[in-house]
Amino acid sequence: MPVRQLPPKPNLDHLKHQAKDLLRGHADHDPLAAQQIREFHPRFLRVTDAEVFQAPFKLSDAQVTIAREHGFPSWVRLKSHIERPTLSGQISLPHHERIEDAAFRLAVKLLDAGDAAGLRSHLKQHPRLVHQHVVFEGGNYFRNPTLLEFVAENPIRHGSLPANIVEVAKVILDAGAERSAIEETLMLVSTGSVARECGVKLDLIDLLCDRGANPESALRASALHGEVDAVDALMARGARIDLPVAAALGRVDDFRRLLAASDGEDRHLAFALASQYGQVEIVRLLLDAGEDPNRYNPVGGHSHATPLHNAAVAGNEEMVKLLVERGARVDRKDVLWRGTPADWARYGGKTEVERYLRSLPDGGSATAEGASKARAKYGDSSPSASSGSE
Repeated sequence: MPVRQLPPKPNLDHLKHQAKDLLRGHADHDPLAAQQIREFHPRFLRVTDAEVFQAPFKLSDAQVTIAREHGFPSWVRLKSHIERPTLSGQISLPHHERIEDAAFRLAVKLLDAGDAAGLRSHLKQHPRLVHQHVVFEGGNYFRNPTLLEFVAENPIRHGSLPANIVEVAKVILDAGAERSAIEETLMLVSTGSVARECGVKLDLIDLLCDRGANPESALRASALHGEVDAVDALMARGARIDLPVAAALGRVDDFRRLLAASDGEDRHLAFALASQYGQVEIVRLLLDAGEDPNRYNPVGGHSHATPLHNAAVAGNEEMVKLLVERGARVDRKDVLWRGTPADWARYGGKTEVERYLRSLPDGGSATAEGASKARAKYGDSSPSASSGSE
């Protein structure tokens, strides 16, 4: 689930205006508003646009949506963060510098240094640390991690891991890390880039699976993030390929085998992943099966955007033209940055794709005035400032 990070000096009045805009969008039956509500308001998960618009929706609901869109569980917590900021809420700092508990902070410091012996001794002195959670707000994940989850370096804090991180992870596991923490760490390791770059991803996956993590729990997310080595490792540990994973990897034979028995949710996610990774044949099969190219992607598949946004920022001209030919709207804007597919192509430097999209009716034109209005209304997170990756 993507979030729009607050600017360094957030303005509560601007956020109130966003909530009122969303309330008007709901009243006007704006599909973009429906997706924003469905994405961030817990009461509307997996409902249709019609169901969103039929349901009562008050200003307090709009405020909850805006708060969660910025990574806070409630409007009260968002307001408190702005009016009375705490160390843990300093979003500009790396996570280890936002830890207020001194003992937990030292444990993370020992972990980052690769001091397995020191960490083992520290955990013996403070056994509660292995079960303790720290709270971070303002992001879309890593909101309530335990110590074990810091071994994944996801989100990136230093950009590297100690060479003995597997040994360090064993220290925490031996101290009694809970099953839920092991599962979450597998997800973070499998989808992160630093563990791969440091050559420890596969060893960490094996360790976590040996200690009880279900390899299937991280399979789809690994495919979504393009971590093919992780996908292969998880499948070697028993995870079974499904329709979205086959779509992401372009495994056409597996996809054809699984398509007939798949449900609507799997086909929706498969469409999002196939469009993101340029699997033209699979997208064509899904269009033939009735998938709507104008639906926003589902949760877990860059849900703030459409398949055409995915294809445009990737610069996949064949995919873009296929989607347009099959009815994809070129004027549909993403939820977070209010950018069209052409705007996304521009951000990605995909000049030919941008030129093609802007040549179409309703393709629009890039203007400084439009970018200025977006920044004034939504802060610095305009389409020109972000790829919209989840």
